Amino acid sequence: MTEPYFDDSDEEMEYLIRYERRKRIRYERQRRMRRRRIIKRCLYLGIFAIVVAIGIATVVSGRKQKADDILLTVQSVDMTQLADAFKLADAAKIEDTGEKTEESEGEEETLAYHFATTPDTASIYSEEVISANAILVDENTDTVVASKGANERIYPASMTKVLTVLVAAEQITEEDLDDTFTMTLEITDYAYVNDCSSVGFLDEEKIPVRDLFYGTVLPSGGDAAVGLATYVAGSHEAFVDMMNEKLEKLGIADSTHFTNCVGVHDENHYSTVYDMAVIMKAAMQNELCREVLSAHTYTTASTEKHPDGITISNWFLRKIEDKDTGGEVLCAKTGYTDQSKNCAVSYGTSADGTPYICVTACSTSNWRCIYDHVEIYNRYVPEATDTLQS
Repeated sequence: MTEPYFDDSDEEMEYLIRYERRKRIRYERQRRMRRRRIIKRCLYLGIFAIVVAIGIATVVSGRKQKADDILLTVQSVDMTQLADAFKLADAAKIEDTGEKTEESEGEEETLAYHFATTPDTASIYSEEVISANAILVDENTDTVVASKGANERIYPASMTKVLTVLVAAEQITEEDLDDTFTMTLEITDYAYVNDCSSVGFLDEEKIPVRDLFYGTVLPSGGDAAVGLATYVAGSHEAFVDMMNEKLEKLGIADSTHFTNCVGVHDENHYSTVYDMAVIMKAAMQNELCREVLSAHTYTTASTEKHPDGITISNWFLRKIEDKDTGGEVLCAKTGYTDQSKNCAVSYGTSADGTPYICVTACSTSNWRCIYDHVEIYNRYVPEATDTLQS
């Protein structure tokens, strides 16, 4: 039995109303900016035409001094008019304080993604999907293909690290990747005390920033994640503030909030599978994030403490690569805590190349989590479904 189309209709309608209002505000702002540019161009053209006319008159009449006096007068008048026109344009831009505030929100809204339900959105009811929460999104059209408890609060565990690498990637340059970070005992102790997965970096080890990215994702290293956060923001706490600011820009701060960059359990560290799909979509727009989240294996650079480097793996990708999903799973990040159970977010393409994002939460084991993704891709991706039926 499928879900009613307008499940969570109040929330959906509220979002659509807000979205339309902000779209209208952006349109009005663009219209005013176009009008302002037209005014500027007309005034500049008018001044240019007057100057040319005066120049011609000067040549013809030979009365240069009089022409100069006229030119100064015209320039004075026209520049005054130009300044007045700019003031009018600026006044139009900020007609009232309330609208200006909404415009600023509208500009930030352009960074957000909204996945719309449609009459074709399916309810995930398959007995083969054990995860309590799941969503499949067509990334091309930003529509929800199938879902189950998509807006219910979950604990994202190490899926958090998708946002960690995204925020970090947006703050550094290509040259920064070859910079080094010196690991500290405080960071390694944080990973140990909180029972985090770890790359195995050691106190005083000098690690390339590039390796911190791969170490954060592939083995889900808490040492790498906190090291990356400290490198970017100066402290773990300051970086978490940046993460929550990014959630604001993505438009999901009302339903997602993070207290750490690792995914350590905290009652105030929560999300939804819908919001994790939003974060994954944003990460897929970043070249470095795509590169790191798609790596199956990686060997860190040689250091004094690890002369041969450390070979690390994304076990979700390695385990799912030989499973038939009707396409190919390209990127993924898993998570687990006692409270979150097994969860994962993946990005894959169907046989015809259509990109999809799948997020699941609260599964019973890491293998079951993988098979949940396989089942969702196979059952709900249209091309895969057609193949199964034929």
